[in-house]
Amino acid sequence: MSSHRRTQVFVAVGLVVLAVNLRPAAVSVGPVLQDVRRGLSMSTATAGAVTTLPVLCFAGFGALAPWGARTLGVHRLMLLSLAVLAGGLGLRAYSDSSALFIAATVPALASMATANVLLPSLVKQHFPHRVGLVTAIYTTALAIGLTAASVLTVPLAEAFESWRAGLAAWALVAAVAALPWLGLLRHDIKPEVSRHDTIPTRAVMRSPLAWTMALFFGTQSLQAYAVFGWLAQVYRDAGFSAEAAGLLLGVAAATGIPMSFVLPRIAVRIANQAPLILGLCASYVVGYTGLILWPVQGAWLWALTIGVGTGIFPLILTLIGLRARTSDGTAALSGFTQSVGYLIAAV
Repeated sequence: MSSHRRTQVFVAVGLVVLAVNLRPAAVSVGPVLQDVRRGLSMSTATAGAVTTLPVLCFAGFGALAPWGARTLGVHRLMLLSLAVLAGGLGLRAYSDSSALFIAATVPALASMATANVLLPSLVKQHFPHRVGLVTAIYTTALAIGLTAASVLTVPLAEAFESWRAGLAAWALVAAVAALPWLGLLRHDIKPEVSRHDTIPTRAVMRSPLAWTMALFFGTQSLQAYAVFGWLAQVYRDAGFSAEAAGLLLGVAAATGIPMSFVLPRIAVRIANQAPLILGLCASYVVGYTGLILWPVQGAWLWALTIGVGTGIFPLILTLIGLRARTSDGTAALSGFTQSVGYLIAAV
């Protein structure tokens, strides 16, 4: 196997295991939040801050990712991000106070934000002619990680009779994910830093396309937070048990897995992606309308339809890779789109 081919294999494996880790830090807390609050005597205000941290960290730290990649090298930064993620999640799981819990959560989320931004750039750098396929693979892995963290945290906590074990498990997953990136360190080329390195970011900030994509990303983020934050509660209010409501949420989340694999591959094969975007937005509208009018009668159908709508996320990540010509340009566009988009969602 040639050196170039070996590097591509390492990158492909690294992208998949990295993507699996891009949601557990954010979504694993929710299912055991009540246990965490009791265990740490956490106030309602602090618990609210914990649930708000992901979007704020994604907006703030994501903007720094392109600069970090230029300074350290993108592969080194990915390895560092996974190390910090594993350490932060481990410290959070065994913290003895609310303050330490939050202090450990912030660097973990910062690592996730960094990787979120740079994944499209890595795809563009190593697989410029397979953007659709590789994006489909890693967004599918991301959806699997999200679903796993949503449905497995509570069983893990119950199996070990501690919410700490349920959260600590994801630190181990992050630590294992760092291994492929160790093999990429010697392949990392640190570009020379010059005044021209800032041009892509400045150019992106002046681009109408970038602002349009940021607005698009922000609105899809709002939908995602609405779905994963409130859908289960809506079903509970409609009379479903906690188990059934959780299962319906799982249907919506799991639907995103095949959507993540299919949509990017379709997007790269068509010149105009607008029909895809409109179709996915329509799925949200149909699902929400049905949920309001007939929450019980069509419960499974609405969960499935809303899950189809979540396919907007892998689609916009694909568009980032398609709209930029170079890996540096992709990093700049991704950083701007995601940071501004998450800021819009936070507001």
